[in-house]
Amino acid sequence: MTNKIAPSRRKFLKTALAGAGAAAAVPLSAKADDYITPSMTTPGKAFTPYGMPSGHEDVKRLLRPPGISPGTGGSLSPIESLEGMITPSGLHFERHHNGVPDIDIKAHKFLIHGLVDKPLEFTIAALDRYPRISRMHFVECGGNSGANAGSPTPPQLTAGGIHGLISCSEWTGVKLGMLLDEAGVKPEGKWILAESADSAGMSRSVPLQEAHEQGILALYQNGERLRPEQGYPLRLLMPGWEGNLNVKWLHRIKVTASPTMTKDETSKYTQSLKDGKANQFNFIQPPKSIITKPSGMMTMNGPGYYEISGITWSGHGKVAKVEISFDGGSTWTEAEMPGPVFPQCVTRFRLPWEWDGKPLLLQSRATDEKGNVQPTRAVWKERVSSVQFYQYNAIQTWQIGADNTVKNYYV
Repeated sequence: MTNKIAPSRRKFLKTALAGAGAAAAVPLSAKADDYITPSMTTPGKAFTPYGMPSGHEDVKRLLRPPGISPGTGGSLSPIESLEGMITPSGLHFERHHNGVPDIDIKAHKFLIHGLVDKPLEFTIAALDRYPRISRMHFVECGGNSGANAGSPTPPQLTAGGIHGLISCSEWTGVKLGMLLDEAGVKPEGKWILAESADSAGMSRSVPLQEAHEQGILALYQNGERLRPEQGYPLRLLMPGWEGNLNVKWLHRIKVTASPTMTKDETSKYTQSLKDGKANQFNFIQPPKSIITKPSGMMTMNGPGYYEISGITWSGHGKVAKVEISFDGGSTWTEAEMPGPVFPQCVTRFRLPWEWDGKPLLLQSRATDEKGNVQPTRAVWKERVSSVQFYQYNAIQTWQIGADNTVKNYYV
């Protein structure tokens, strides 16, 4: 393999600038004074009450065709067009079961009841008076990357079109355990039922201990109130857990002795196995990584220097390392994770690279701090039934061709 790995960004820039035609920058074609643009001589626009992206940008969520009703289904985050670790609130993926409800924050009530000593009712204003915490965490739909899991041939889509049901935000809210303690959970209470105020009656059962220790009642996302499509005015956040357990438009929590066996944990969001059995409760999202640059549907600019970039995450904690392969998994090189690296949070990885223009198979592989390793597609498929697509975390392969194309590929 003649593709070269630059050992550092400094050497990457030094070598690229020294090579004829290797760098992305080009020499000045005129004097600096000749680069005067209209924006430098014309007054700019006035202030606005709420900032929006530049009109020269066209980065949007990828809308899927609706399901049985206009609000059933989802939209995907364009991860190939984003940088860093935080997803802008307006580009956070959507997944709804019967549309986005219009909820009046002043009228909304949140209840804690069931096996408690003191059933409680809260307004959002009341919740705002409790001590808050802020954490950066990802939310990933259990069906993310399902296109690769279910299709016998690789779907030719962008990285976001395949893997875009993942987003990461700073969430601010109240620790659920504090409110459960205030209500006083009875000894027989072992689970909670978290129920949405949407018209689909979205609800999930969560073990009480984990809900108490990890659960956050999120009121804010990236510094502002939750967006309506992200659960306004209140959602449950279970860091690192399957997306549907982070119940949006949270209406009530009922403490129970056992799982409630709702439709959303019996008819779906279970994992059917090769041996005919099924895992009913799959809470924690496994380690995963996706190279977003270069990635599907992109076009390379010929041989030369590039930076490989992508995102990685694990519901089990921090990602310990990400490795890159240029030969379909035969050999691996560790990528850089410039930081910060937080548990249950998207982390950006990078690797400077010189492409020689020859065809190759590009992959990334994540290992988390618990030792869990992202599997190959063949290993993942061997464990589950042929119809299974939930929690698909297999290694993504991008085929880069001599014609500069980047395509989805199965190894």
